[in-house]
Amino acid sequence: MNLKNYIAEIQDFPLEGILFRDITPLMADGEAFKYATDEMTAFAREVHAEIIVGPESRGFIFGCPVAVALKTGFVPVRKPGKLPRETVSFKYDLEYGSNELHIHSDAIKPGQKVLIVDDLLATGGTVEATIKLIQQLGGEVVGCAFLIELADLHGRDKLSGVPIFTSLTY
Repeated sequence: MNLKNYIAEIQDFPLEGILFRDITPLMADGEAFKYATDEMTAFAREVHAEIIVGPESRGFIFGCPVAVALKTGFVPVRKPGKLPRETVSFKYDLEYGSNELHIHSDAIKPGQKVLIVDDLLATGGTVEATIKLIQQLGGEVVGCAFLIELADLHGRDKLSGVPIFTSLTY
């Protein structure tokens, strides 16, 4: 299945000069959505993932079906103030400003094999911060799975040594 047929390209969104790749047509098509999550699930099995972690919010969309298929758990990584129990956090710099991510402090067991699932690998900042959070809890990141990789933004460079799966590369 050619998943690129299910990605809409929106010129000048959200700002002039940006070509936005909209994944909602893929999510709206049951066969395409299942195909994409099945590919990620196959990768999760290859790396022997024991739990799935997904960054807010589209990591939830793709990570939860993978976790269900594996009959394992899903752990959300969220922005400050969104998780109700004790968390650990990691603050990181963006091109203009900074961001912070949180995970429940008991979400990952030491030595647990973790697969990070998200919709997009762009600059790699969010997934790099997610890796740091998992490592703070003693988890072992065995891979990262993305629907789309924007290769020209070199996000892969921040993830050296981590196996990476992407369904589509632009």
